[in-house]
Amino acid sequence: MTQNNTNKLPRIEIDINERVLFEDNHLIIINKLAGEIVQGDKTGDFPLVEKVKNYLKEKYNKPGNVFCGLVHRIDRPVSGAVIFAKTSKALTRMNKIVQDRNITKTYWALVEKTPEQPEGRLVHFIKKNEALNKSIAINEEKKDYQRAELEYKVLGKSKNYTLLEISLLTGRHHQIRAQLAATGATIKGDLKYGAKRSNKDGSISLHAVRIQFQHPVNKENIILKAPILNGEFLKIVSQINS
Repeated sequence: MTQNNTNKLPRIEIDINERVLFEDNHLIIINKLAGEIVQGDKTGDFPLVEKVKNYLKEKYNKPGNVFCGLVHRIDRPVSGAVIFAKTSKALTRMNKIVQDRNITKTYWALVEKTPEQPEGRLVHFIKKNEALNKSIAINEEKKDYQRAELEYKVLGKSKNYTLLEISLLTGRHHQIRAQLAATGATIKGDLKYGAKRSNKDGSISLHAVRIQFQHPVNKENIILKAPILNGEFLKIVSQINS
């Protein structure tokens, strides 16, 4: 089966003001739809960062350019929480928080194979193939490969899929997708990494469900959960959790 054209995503559109998870004078955190690009790319599709700028410009009647700094990215077919900084000061401080790994990112993934252990840590060595925009994960350390670690826990199972909760310990290109595929637990819909079939909307069933960090200015402990907006994904998760 050929891979879906993600340029056609998302199949649904929800206004930014309905997807704001957190906003103050320093930060705005958005629940990204599967299929949205975070930054502009060769497709020319309108990116999330520009949607956020438009939202801020209209909400606060700002003349001219609006500052909106991207703190981190998630892949186009993935959904969930994305952090933007509203000031350069906040962006610099958030970049330091991310660089020092003082941020916890938790994902939910529907996978095609249940891991042998109900919870554990995966350690691989990853290298990005630029031509294919894909990462290869291997078990042994090798030159030009970066160490990649994540922790997972099985949350439940449906007839065909298993729901995993994943905590990233490193931040590599396509890390979760590549590591899970290397164990045979390919993410539902992820044709690039060997999934049996695509999702109807071209997404993959991976969602950035929770983030936790210390606010860069007021030092408050921020813990946010992003609800799943994809109907098929939500339906299966609801069945598992019922």
